[in-house]
Amino acid sequence: MSLRIIFMGTPDFSVPTLRTLVDAGQEIAAVYTQPPRPGGRRGLDLQKSPVHQAAELLGLPVFTPVNFKAPEERERFRALNADVAVVVAYGLLLPEAILSGTRYGCYNGHASLLPRWRGAAPIQRAIMAGDKKTGMMVMKMDKGLDTGPVALTREVEIGPNMTAGELHDRLMQVGAQAIGEAMLKLEMGDLPLTPQPEDGVLYAAKIDKGETRIDFTKAAQDVHNHIRGLAPFPGAWFEVEIGGRPERVKVLGSELASGHGAAGEVLTDDLAVACASGAVRLTKLQKAGGKPLPAADFLRGTPLARGTRLG
Repeated sequence: MSLRIIFMGTPDFSVPTLRTLVDAGQEIAAVYTQPPRPGGRRGLDLQKSPVHQAAELLGLPVFTPVNFKAPEERERFRALNADVAVVVAYGLLLPEAILSGTRYGCYNGHASLLPRWRGAAPIQRAIMAGDKKTGMMVMKMDKGLDTGPVALTREVEIGPNMTAGELHDRLMQVGAQAIGEAMLKLEMGDLPLTPQPEDGVLYAAKIDKGETRIDFTKAAQDVHNHIRGLAPFPGAWFEVEIGGRPERVKVLGSELASGHGAAGEVLTDDLAVACASGAVRLTKLQKAGGKPLPAADFLRGTPLARGTRLG
């Protein structure tokens, strides 16, 4: 006998989990996602979220409340008479009435090894901190911020040059499998919960635009982690003079390199750049309004000679 599930999610990251639950034969009572947002070239068109679009293709009912403050929204949720709610990157705060509005409560798929990296940007923060591994955890939600007991853990190695985008895509698939397994265990009455440890708590604050500029006065490993942790979005960047005026360039890929020089100095023809200690080679770049390009292609159109200072 399948579970009756309310699914709650919004971005691309959530879609594989929804599809996994459907493919497993679970009954999806309804899908909750954030309301359509202005989009399109001029921002005049309302665009449905990736989860909204996927749910419609699957023939599932979709609700898009702005929040759950209204009593009628809470009552509609309860009236679905669901066994459990599955939450993956929904993006709205869930009040107690929703957390307790199903038979088994709400289970969340979170992209870190809790209690490390609670909060909004666990994937980026793990890479920026130089973590060697992360993972997906399925936890039962409570009123705290990612503080609930853990039901299932799947670890993922973080490669030395792995970007946030690459890790996102890996965790997206691992998370879908983990939640599918957790719901099967819940259905069988075999999903034990383990409280999170009190030690090792770190918070993954939302990425601020003010921290995206590359600081070449840091060690090469730190610069490399910063670049890959912000790739592809929002993208770490430097400024350099091009055609007689300063221009911002995003860096979407890098690797550690040998060499030394003044911080921000271009050391080689293949774009190794000096840091406070060591160097990084910039492997993928993008000018404002341009396409992301491998370094060799970028340099053909925008030469950056040895000795050029990036900052």
